[in-house]
Amino acid sequence: MADSTCVKDVQEDLTDDQIQQLLLEAETRLRAPNALSTQTDDLASLRIPKLSPGSSLESYIRQGDDVATVDAAKITNQKQKELANSLRAVEIKKANTDKPTAGPEWFNLPKTEMTPELKRDLQLIRMRSVLDPKRHYKKENGKAKPPEYSQVGTIIEGPTEFFSNRITKKDRKKNFVEETLALERGTKRFQAKYRDIQANKSSGKKSFYKDLQAKRTRKNK
Repeated sequence: MADSTCVKDVQEDLTDDQIQQLLLEAETRLRAPNALSTQTDDLASLRIPKLSPGSSLESYIRQGDDVATVDAAKITNQKQKELANSLRAVEIKKANTDKPTAGPEWFNLPKTEMTPELKRDLQLIRMRSVLDPKRHYKKENGKAKPPEYSQVGTIIEGPTEFFSNRITKKDRKKNFVEETLALERGTKRFQAKYRDIQANKSSGKKSFYKDLQAKRTRKNK
């Protein structure tokens, strides 16, 4: 009677979580023999191949007279060795000789391909005397023709001219026209020249007298 009362008190003290934990532990204890048998079955199913001492690897280093020598025949295959020592034919791409050039004496300059950009640059070169009034160039006789063979390149400064003659990336342009327009934005020389020409044209004419009369009327007021 006393034992049943003690068991009843223990059951009343256990919570639901504790009872669930006890059930899980009992279940794991029941499954333990099955788990061990499964593990032993898996180990038994593994088949480890037997080592054959007759087909062991031979060392390619031989020791003799305190000197180690290497057997090259065991390192590389004979077929691979022959392939490495053989000469392989390399296809050399020949230069395209279909396009006409100026010849080897002129460094094979290609024939001039007239594009709109090149045409504008050539026109600007012909009018170079207008760009800088302090420089004088020889006048061209007759209508100038574009060169038959030409090539456009970029002048690259040397390493010693980094601070003296180097053009910054901000000032670099793609062609002559862009360089001229950028120079004009900075100097505005053509605008000043245009104003001088217009002033000379209007002097001594009707507009000149109109300006003179306007000045007199302002003074009289």
